[in-house]
Amino acid sequence: MGEKPSDPEAPIEETNHLESSVSIEKENAADMARQWSRDVKKDNPAQVSEKTKQKNPLAGLTQEELFRDVEEFAREKNLEHIVDDLRKGALVAQDPKIFEQLDWLSESDKELLRREKTHRWHQPWMMYFMTILCAGSAIVQGMDQTAVNGAQEFYFGEFNITNRWQQGLLNGAPYLCSALIGCWTTAPLNRWFGRRGCIFISCFISFAASFWMAAAHTWWNLLLGRFLLGFAVGAKSTTTPVYGAECAPAIIRGALVMMWQMWTAFGIMLGYIASVAFMNVHSDSLVGLNWRLMLGSTAIPPMVVCAQVYFCPESPRWYMMRNRYQDAFNALCQLRPSTLQAARDLYYIHSALKIEEKMREGKQLWREMFTVPRNRRAAQSSFFVMFMQQFCGVNAIMYYSSSMFIDAGLDRRMALVTSLGCGITNWIFALPAVYTIDTFGRRNLLLTTFPLMSLFLLFTGFSFYIPDHLQTARTACVATGIYLYMIVYSPGEGPVPFTYSAEAFPLYVRDVGMSFATATTWGFNFIVSLTWLPLRDAFTPQGAFGWYAAWNIFGWVFCYFCLPETKALSLEELDQVFSVPTRKHAKHYWEMLPWYFKKYILRGDVPAQKQLYDYE
Repeated sequence: MGEKPSDPEAPIEETNHLESSVSIEKENAADMARQWSRDVKKDNPAQVSEKTKQKNPLAGLTQEELFRDVEEFAREKNLEHIVDDLRKGALVAQDPKIFEQLDWLSESDKELLRREKTHRWHQPWMMYFMTILCAGSAIVQGMDQTAVNGAQEFYFGEFNITNRWQQGLLNGAPYLCSALIGCWTTAPLNRWFGRRGCIFISCFISFAASFWMAAAHTWWNLLLGRFLLGFAVGAKSTTTPVYGAECAPAIIRGALVMMWQMWTAFGIMLGYIASVAFMNVHSDSLVGLNWRLMLGSTAIPPMVVCAQVYFCPESPRWYMMRNRYQDAFNALCQLRPSTLQAARDLYYIHSALKIEEKMREGKQLWREMFTVPRNRRAAQSSFFVMFMQQFCGVNAIMYYSSSMFIDAGLDRRMALVTSLGCGITNWIFALPAVYTIDTFGRRNLLLTTFPLMSLFLLFTGFSFYIPDHLQTARTACVATGIYLYMIVYSPGEGPVPFTYSAEAFPLYVRDVGMSFATATTWGFNFIVSLTWLPLRDAFTPQGAFGWYAAWNIFGWVFCYFCLPETKALSLEELDQVFSVPTRKHAKHYWEMLPWYFKKYILRGDVPAQKQLYDYE
């Protein structure tokens, strides 16, 4: 196959790492995709053409056809006043690699496009203002998750909540609401109010729920406040990364979207800080002032986001989906360094939307998710990584680390301080994930971190066997095991699930797929929150940690045999990779086990292994 035109709207990992040296897993996936492309081309050339169009809808058009389409587009959308920029932008969007050869571009135009590559972070201030908004929304998400960690140590006693299932229900209520209701309100909220409106509404709900929880005087009242919080959790976690991706230029989109996980980790750390800051605050006139301040402090970040959100432009893609093209162009002009780049992205997104609408015509998307084999395998893989984000055990630690350290022998004050270390560790080691997820690949990160997480959970659980007269050693070992666990979680199961799910589904079912995926993660989040305390009582701490260690071993096995790599693959190649039957994928990697053993364990000099499609 000849060189395919580049996609100016592709995520950064799809454009900037294709020529870098990659791991054996990435080579496997890319070789599978290329061989499959050759096989499909022999059998059905039209199918290849359609899939190529999914990557760049302008591919294959002559200049005359392109300009005719641009002029028609400008007339239809009342954009004749920018038709010159649209023509030039369309030429660049068709193949960004050859802009230096385009006579239509002036030298100043070419210099703008050169700087786009050489100074990728030289963006308009509005782009950074929008990035701050997305970071603030992520901080809201993280702080909402962990402020309860310290607060529960006080409100369980105040409300005399001793039943373990009742305690778990109270802590997990937001995630139950999110899985059952919150995730499914995302589509109508986005449709009626836009991306900004959805972010505003979800953060306002977080703001209101924080005050509700802080003012609660019965456990039922507190439960309702936490359930209300769940409406915000699902909508915010789904909409904010989409808003950032739709506003950001392709050259930095991948890095900006990855920052969601990093700033969520920062918010998680702030939740722990709030617990430590307010644990000794007491008042004779208001019982439980300390835990009320812990939960009430989570109102500050959403208040800031609500004040900021309408100073940012709306998503250009959202405007275009509602036929508001002048508004979309104005938004892009705020988010791009020049009108040429704004016009280029406007026309490209319009062309991509036409293809997407054509793909959706006459299809029942919910049914397509599970009846089309390619979509079903993408769903299987996405649901797996989302499920394992919860059943790797991380949120048992996030929500109950204080009680874990109390069980190990620390007093309540030191348990809260030690829990703060979990948040700091999680945030610090989330920072390299922006680099590692595109360098090592999603699959490789999971294959590396699942065994390590299992090992450190076992170490933590076995540390509880240390007798009481060696309490200092026991608490030190428990803390060490948990900190080491957080170190390996942060670059692995932390960022991978949302990144993987966002790119696995084809465009026409992506919204439905992501709704299912986020509902999966929040649903199992609720199960972990609900069951940890009864599980700990029934299995003892050793058995409870061992339970999640075993799930990490299961995660490694499933990942090795059944999870395709998605790093640096185009939409076309993703279609091809997810067209491989799961049975065939598992059989191939089973047969590769001796090769891996000789190469990586025995360190032998082995010949290159045949790739999956070489067998056909």
